[in-house]
Order: sequence, then structure tokens, then C-alpha cells
Amino acid sequence: MHVLLVGDESRVSDCLPRGLRQQGYGVVTAHTGAQALKAYSETDLVLLDLQLPDIAGLEVCRSIRAISDTPIISFTKERSELVRVLGLQAGSDDCLDKPYGFRELVARMEAVMRRVGGIAERTKLIEHGALRINAATREVLLGDRLIETSRKEFELLHYLASNPGVVVSRRRLMADIWGDPMRNYPAGSTVSRTIDTHVSILRRKLGSSAWIRTVRGVGFIFAGQ
Repeated sequence: MHVLLVGDESRVSDCLPRGLRQQGYGVVTAHTGAQALKAYSETDLVLLDLQLPDIAGLEVCRSIRAISDTPIISFTKERSELVRVLGLQAGSDDCLDKPYGFRELVARMEAVMRRVGGIAERTKLIEHGALRINAATREVLLGDRLIETSRKEFELLHYLASNPGVVVSRRRLMADIWGDPMRNYPAGSTVSRTIDTHVSILRRKLGSSAWIRTVRGVGFIFAGQ
């Protein structure tokens, strides 16, 4: 597997690329956001420092996610829940505070790649009435209409539709879709709003709130129509 390591040259230690190579990863480095946007398509995973000298790391993340499903793990020195959530909202599959342990990083890389590969192993085609969700092509069709979805929107819809009639908690969604640890998130918290926003967008795109219903204080249930 080839990894793109993105970070200001003055901040990226030689130890990290060397350690990754010792673990069997191919490593490509980019020291600016512009370099990252040119190089990411040739790699399997992006390790993205959000503090870059030219383009804001969040913007780099959004730009990649707008046109690619390449997995992204971002890093921040802010040690702030808000910054981590912004990273996830921008399209990161995971977001770590710096400094971080090398073994934890490798474990998170493996977890992200399992999640990315896992969706392809699930049911290839899900059908509920006029709604068709194709995991192989990552397409959502409602009747003859193609519904455009972001990567997270697709994974959230596929996850819920794979478990029709089952109430799925916010903490389970954050763990399985966003890769965040299994914690309780009170209603109204920044993380809770991230999930609510994605659900709201999906309802709008599907043209009805009946597809995904809210179970107050718990999570969501795919009910179909």
C-alpha cells in the first residue's frame, strides 16, 4: 500500500516515513497543499497535516474529497474537539491530535482501510421500493433519478439501509462511519450536529424525511417508504 505523507518540511520528521517503510508501506511525501493535490491520486491513503504553508489543510481535504474516495487521516496540533470535527466534516476518515503514537497511527491506518474495503464486501445491491443503493458503483438511484452523494453520505445511507428497521445510535455511527471512538455524544454537541447535518442532507436529496427517521435521544432508523 502506498501512503502520501503531507506536511510542512520543517515539521515532518524522517522517523515517520522510515517507520512506515519498515512496516511495509510505500511512502510518498508532499510538503505543500499544492503538491498534495497533484500526488494523492497515485496513492492509497493520505496522511494530511492540517497546518500547511500554502493552502489550508481543511481546504486540501475538501478538494480531494470532492473528486475522490481516497482515504484521508488528518492531524492537528490544536487538541480541540472542534478542529477534529471540522476535519471530519471536510472529508477526513479520521483525525488525530499531535503528538500521536506511531503504533496508534498504524492501527488507525489499518482501521480506516478496513472500513473503506468493508463497504465493498457488504451487500452489493440494496433495494427498498424505488430506492436502489449499489455498493459496487457507489450509486444511489431513486426510480430513474441518480442521487449524487458525498462519500460520507453514501456510507451513512448504505449503513442504515443495510439494517432496515434497526435503531442505530449516534455513537455507533460515529465509530463505524467516522472512525471516532465509542463515546456518548449529547444532543446538540458538535459531533451530534455532524451526523444530524448528514442525515438532513440525505433526506433532502431523497425528497422525504420518511426514509430515515430520528429516534429521539438514541439515533436513527431506516424505515423506507
